[in-house]
Amino acid sequence: MLTGKQKRYLRSKAHHLKPIFQVGKTGVNDNMVTQIREALEKRELLKVSILQNSPEDKNTAAEKLAAATEAEIVQVIGNIIILYKESEEHKTIKLP
Repeated sequence: MLTGKQKRYLRSKAHHLKPIFQVGKTGVNDNMVTQIREALEKRELLKVSILQNSPEDKNTAAEKLAAATEAEIVQVIGNIIILYKESEEHKTIKLP
């Protein structure tokens, strides 16, 4: 579980990032979860965009992705989800 200070730090780190995944009309599926899990291992912090034609609510999609990838939800703002998971092999972010 992330503290408020850690979430603020991660939000500042994620500010300049572009979303690399999009949840579209198929919603959250197994293939997407696998790819996000691999990306989190490499990057630790990433953004996911929820498209307007997505059948899922942004908060529901965020909870599904976080549970399936074992990541932490840093923030859900607008249609953007910021996820963080500490990498085992490629650790680059040091939390305060």
